[in-house]
Amino acid sequence: MNTAASNHDLQSSIASLRSGDVRSLARAISAVENRSPGWSNLLKALFPHSGRARVIGLTGSPGAGKSTLVDHLARFYRKEKRTVGIIAVDPTSPYTGGAILGDRIRMQEHFSDPGIYIRSMATRGSLGGLARTTADVTTVLDASGRDVILIETVGVGQDEVDIVRLADITVVILVPGMGDDVQTIKAGIMEIADIFVINKSDHDGAERVEREIRGLQSLAVRHDGWTPPIVNTVASQGTGVEDLAAAIAGYEAYLQKENLALKKSVENWRERLVEMLRDVMLEKVRAQISDERLEQLAGEVAGHKRDPYTLVEEIAATAGST
Repeated sequence: MNTAASNHDLQSSIASLRSGDVRSLARAISAVENRSPGWSNLLKALFPHSGRARVIGLTGSPGAGKSTLVDHLARFYRKEKRTVGIIAVDPTSPYTGGAILGDRIRMQEHFSDPGIYIRSMATRGSLGGLARTTADVTTVLDASGRDVILIETVGVGQDEVDIVRLADITVVILVPGMGDDVQTIKAGIMEIADIFVINKSDHDGAERVEREIRGLQSLAVRHDGWTPPIVNTVASQGTGVEDLAAAIAGYEAYLQKENLALKKSVENWRERLVEMLRDVMLEKVRAQISDERLEQLAGEVAGHKRDPYTLVEEIAATAGST
């Protein structure tokens, strides 16, 4: 296919996606997620249309009720006539490489609503609770005109901090009585919360969790001066969802009032650019070293014929000079 025809097809796909065509949106997301031919050009063309959606990340331990809370939050925004995109990052099956939780099944009643688009993504071995391409899929959803994008991360606990690089607002969900006491996870996700949610707050121990959060907040001051509010919910009953939405709106207003929205976006992009560069450089190096050569080098290191530090420096220098 010649370049002119390819560009015409790309622009046609983008126009269809931005007009609200769900099939075009699904194809674009699949192309990006699977790194199909042309995925990079697609993102380059979509990026100027992005930046308008409010991206909300919801994270917390497995069993905290994230999916149910996302479900009710999506309903709330739809009542406000806002369009919603949901990205549910699932753990990956070690055998098939596929997502195994099936958040889309739990939210299947939304499928009849064109104002909600739901996509499950497998982590495919990525650390930090986010699939490698989650940020790119978010860009596609943003460019499609969604007002709100809800990202539910896989829930791996303390390591799950990548969400802060992507979300405008990060909601950390805790539950009483599950052993995930605040003290045990404070070194990780506790520090990234813009809003705390104590879900299943009708269970014993909810007040203790709230006291521990407030105790930690008294020991640390955020650089933006914001004190994350604590919202009590019972997601299974839809209780507290409006309070959560109000807390999200409150933080949005605070960012605007203090002129912090752009600063936060700059910080997020700084981290993401480093990550993108890391991925590109790794792919560049791997393209230059065959599996056989890598096996040979590994054997030399294992046999102490070469040290890995000098070897890596040599490989990096070669990659940087090409």
